[in-house]
This record gives sequence, structure tokens and C-alpha cells, in this order.
Amino acid sequence: MKGIKRTITILLFASVFYLLAGCSDSNGSSNASGDKEIKFMHLWPEGSSKQHYDVVKEIIADYEKEHKGVKVDLEVLSNEQYKDKLRVLSTSKELPDVGMTWAAGFLEPYVGGNMFAPLDDVIKEKLSDSFVPGTVEAYAKDGKTYGLPLELNIVTLYYNKAMFEKHNLEAPKTFEELENVVKAFKKDGIQPIALGNKDAWTGSLWYMYLADRIGGADVLNKAIDRTGTFEDPALIEAAKKVQDLVDMGAFVNGFNGLADEEAKSMFMSEQAPMYLIATWDLPNYTTNESVPKEFRDSVAYLKFPTVNGKGDMNSFVGGPGVGLFVAEDSKVKKEAKEFAAFFVKEWGEKAVSEAGVIPATKVKADSLDLPKMYIDILNELNQASNITLFADVQMSPDVAQVHLDSIQALFGKEMTPEQFAKAHEDALSKSK
Repeated sequence: MKGIKRTITILLFASVFYLLAGCSDSNGSSNASGDKEIKFMHLWPEGSSKQHYDVVKEIIADYEKEHKGVKVDLEVLSNEQYKDKLRVLSTSKELPDVGMTWAAGFLEPYVGGNMFAPLDDVIKEKLSDSFVPGTVEAYAKDGKTYGLPLELNIVTLYYNKAMFEKHNLEAPKTFEELENVVKAFKKDGIQPIALGNKDAWTGSLWYMYLADRIGGADVLNKAIDRTGTFEDPALIEAAKKVQDLVDMGAFVNGFNGLADEEAKSMFMSEQAPMYLIATWDLPNYTTNESVPKEFRDSVAYLKFPTVNGKGDMNSFVGGPGVGLFVAEDSKVKKEAKEFAAFFVKEWGEKAVSEAGVIPATKVKADSLDLPKMYIDILNELNQASNITLFADVQMSPDVAQVHLDSIQALFGKEMTPEQFAKAHEDALSKSK
């Protein structure tokens, strides 16, 4: 993933942790009218991700218009529902013809089980030089590429400027200042930070940043790739800092039982002034006109604070988000590959101009009318000294589940920082 570091140059955009697939009996042959049918499933529901949903709908309509005799059978699920259904379908080898995958560890069992088709031919023939350097590599295994990336994300701490100003507070640049902000909001009866840790990856973002700021950009990566250890003092200290935040009541009440969508709603309804999330959520604070302009105008972002004077604030958590796969067993594989390539081509500019997201494909931004915060975050990508790929994505699914379960237990004070570290060590050791 180090290829992502500075290579995020010409400012390309990606977003969203969510992309496309088509749930099917994977027979995807023909429908009643005799058209060839591509089963496709994505995780941008109209209710929570309307702009993404609309872009996908436009792309499908354009594809069907240009490819007579081919229809796209669409199914839309939320993020966690999507992951669950993909697992279920994989057990019976009934994956959609085109689907969504995450990079690195997430796709390993699907590649190992010969469920995803190599897509190097698609890249060479239809998408040569289309992607931001370092993004496609995250979907490669043993010299072959199994996913077409759609997003490139960094995680930042969004905050409500109006709420900060009302309480005479400034955006924190250090962890100590963040603690003081938390205490001030608590004193005034405000729940400081929106967090829906029922999904656990949300809490992992907090842990990853604390690990980065305390131990440096490589400490977590080394623990995962086994050139280091999860029992590194910096990683244990990061876990302690998590529990310090919990102890001071930094997060909204009941956070461990809330889904991320519920936490997002609390931030957007101004019940909580801070929310840590990736740039896939950027449209809600810039271009999404269904969100009140007054709220959008009040939202700003800040880089994750330093901790005890340590940490490079240009080091981010993030990386490629979701990408498209084509099922190896698809009975319409030729059409599925054509659709995936078509989708990637159209996604780039539509994602920027219509959904305000950051795609993994190169886009000429100078001709686009983009909100200031969007441009500022693109500049952050340009200046990033490091982007550490999401921990659960780096890990194999079994180890990732241990990580997510342990994050929940850590935030819930059901596990000590030392036990948290040991659980990871045990899981990683068994996976090798």
C-alpha cells in the first residue's frame, strides 16, 4: 500500500465505501424476454446514499442503451447486509456476475477459492492508465488483479463549526486539546463524538489513528504483516488511549450498540459536534442538496490530532475503498467484464460532478466546479506522507473478525489493552 503514499497526485477521487454487484444465482443467463442478464449488487441504498444510488442508476441506463439485448438485474443492500450476503452466496458459489469487493485481505478467500476472475485483460484493453497509481495494486494477488477500484479514501475528523463557536471552543490540534473539548461539551450537556461502534470498523478508525500518532506510520502494518508484534508498547498505549476517551464519556451514549448510520444521523442532526469518518461521506457535507445548506455550511474537518507531541498529521488512515469484481463462474463473463469496464469509465467524472466523491480513476478536476472542502481534502491527498490501509481490510477475514470483535470489547471495557493485543497476536500467529 505504500504505492498510494505520494502517488495520489493529479488528484483523483474516490469515495464511498460502497460499490456494485449483482446478487444472483450466478446463472445470469437470459431473462424472460430473451435478453442476456447481468446480476449486479451494490451497497448504496437510495435512503442513505441517494447521490451514489442515482449515479449507479444512470450508468446502468447508459449501459443498457448502448448494449441492446443485455439487461442489468440490480440488487441494493446496506454495507453490512452486503458483506453478509456475499459470504452466504460464496458458500454455494452463487456470487453475482459483477459485485463489490474490498482490497487486500478481504478478497483473499474469494481469490483462493477461485471465485473472482482475473481482470488484467480488462485493465490492459479498456482501462489502461485510468487509475491513480497504487490503487489497482491493492486488489492484486500473486501477480494477477481481481478488482477494479472505484474509491480512494482518507479519514478525517469532521466537526460542527457552529457548535464549537457557540461553546467558545477551537478545533483541537493535539490529543490533550481534544480531551479538553470533550470535557467542555460534556460540562454543557452535549455528547461530544458520534460513534456507531456496533459495526466495529468505526472504532477501529480511532484505534488506528492513535496507533499511528503514538507509534508512527509503520507500527500497525508491521504487526499485521508479522515483521512486528501487536504487543508493541505503542499499540498497547493506543488501546489505553481509546479507553481513556471512553472513561471521560467522549462518545455518544450507547455507542457500542449503535450502527454507523445512527451515529451519522446524530452528527447530521447536530446532537453531537464531532464524527470521524472517511471521504465517502464528503458529499453529505458539500454537494448533497437533500442535506440542509445551513448544516453543510457549518461542517469543517480537521486532521487527527498529535498525541503527547508525537505524530505526523499528514499521515492518514484510508486507502482504496471498494472495487468491482467479476465472478469466475459467471455464465455471462464476457458481458460482465464489459459492464465492469463501462462502469469504471463512467464512474470517474459522474462520481465527482454528481455525487461529490473521490474516485480511484484519474479525473481532470480543473474544469469542475468543486466545493472548497472538497478541494482542500484533495490537497490533503496530494500532500499525504502516508496512507495506512484500514486494518480489517489488511487482514484475512478470520483475523479481521477477531480485530472487530476485540475493538468492540476494548471500547466496551470488556477487555484490557494487554488482552486486546494478545487476542490479535494469537489470531495472526494462527493465520500464518
